[in-house]
Parts: sequence; C-alpha cells; structure tokens
Amino acid sequence: MNDLSQASLNAFQLLLSGNDDLWEVISLSFGVSFSAILIATPFALVIAFILAFFQFPFRRTLISLFNTFMSVPAVIIGLTLYLILSRSGPLGDLRLLFTSKAMVIGQIMLSFPLLVAMAHASFQAADRRAWETAITLGAAPSRAFFTLMYEVRFGLIAAIVAGFGRVVAEIGCSMMVGGNILHSTRNIPTAIALETSKGEFAQGIALGMVLLVLSLSLNAGVSIFQGKGELQA
Repeated sequence: MNDLSQASLNAFQLLLSGNDDLWEVISLSFGVSFSAILIATPFALVIAFILAFFQFPFRRTLISLFNTFMSVPAVIIGLTLYLILSRSGPLGDLRLLFTSKAMVIGQIMLSFPLLVAMAHASFQAADRRAWETAITLGAAPSRAFFTLMYEVRFGLIAAIVAGFGRVVAEIGCSMMVGGNILHSTRNIPTAIALETSKGEFAQGIALGMVLLVLSLSLNAGVSIFQGKGELQA
C-alpha cells in the first residue's frame, strides 16, 4: 500500500474513531462560520433590498463597493482586523485578538459583501409587483419584505450557501486573527495547513474530507430545494 492510500485509510479511521482533537477542530470551525453567517445574513438582506428597491444618493457607488469588496482576499481582511484589534490598535483594549470572537468578526467581514451583492442581484430580478401589491393591500412593510423574500428564496439561499462556503474554507483571516491556537482557535483550514506542513497527512486528509462532504451536501440540498420549487410552480 502506497503512502497516499495509507494516509487516506488513517484519515477514515480518525474520523470514525471520534478523535477528540479532530472533532474539536471541526466543531469550532463550524461554530465560528455558522455564527458569522447567522449574524451577517439579516443585515445583508435588508441592505440588499434597500439597494434594489429604493433610490438615494450614492446608491450606485455603494453597489459598486459591495461588488468590489466581494473579491477582497481573506488575508487583507485579516491584516486589517489584526491592526485594529492588536494592542496598539483602536480596539486593542477589548482583547479580542487570537480569540474565536475575532474569527467570527473576520468571517462576517468576509461574507457580508458577498451576501449583499448576491442578494441584491436576486431582489433586482424579482417582480416589483409582489412588493407593490403587498403594500397596496395594507401589509406592513416587514410583512411585504418577507413576501418578497419568499418570491426570491432560491437566489437568497444560494447567496447564503455561497457566503458560508466563502468563510468555512478561508485560511488567511482565521490564521491572522485567530492564531491557530490548539483547543481555542484552530479551525479546519488552519489545521489542514499545520498538519500537512508537519507531514501529518492523515489528519489533513480527514479534515479535507469533512469540507468536501459539507460542500457536496450543501449544494445537493440547494439543488433538491430548487427542484421541489420548480415542481410546485
């Protein structure tokens, strides 16, 4: 058996054996990323809706900024946040650097522009009459907003999945503001980088498998959900 086959077999054994260190890394990684998406999504959807349905000064500039920030490298976000949270930075007194909270903040900053840009595209594609009809019939703005969200639900779900995919696999920001500290801030991407550099390919492969299964599951879920919607339509 060659080295790759042996490492892959060991990776399966690590996952099935319930290795504490391995699953701690997985749990922290998912916890941080889910928290970031849960916090960022409501604000991103509201901003995307406002940008799509209302006219105000600098609207197009804001849209362009969100589209631009969508592709900013994770390491740039990490560096910026590091400078802000470091002891000499403006928020250094909060002592957030090298904590999971700093990682959540970093991932919010990473996912927010993507969520706004993709949700804005979905809202723009929506039929304005859904919003106008709901308001005309006396629905509260919040009720009309949720009605519109239901109309473009497939696009919004795709935006959320893309936002989660953007943060759960990033390494630059997490490494800089989290520090890759064992039992504290080590997540899946930083653990893969560390273990691979040490020659511990089994753990790296095991964590890579988790990311791959997650990605396939999310995309399969979105496809199934969209398929049911088409059948109902």
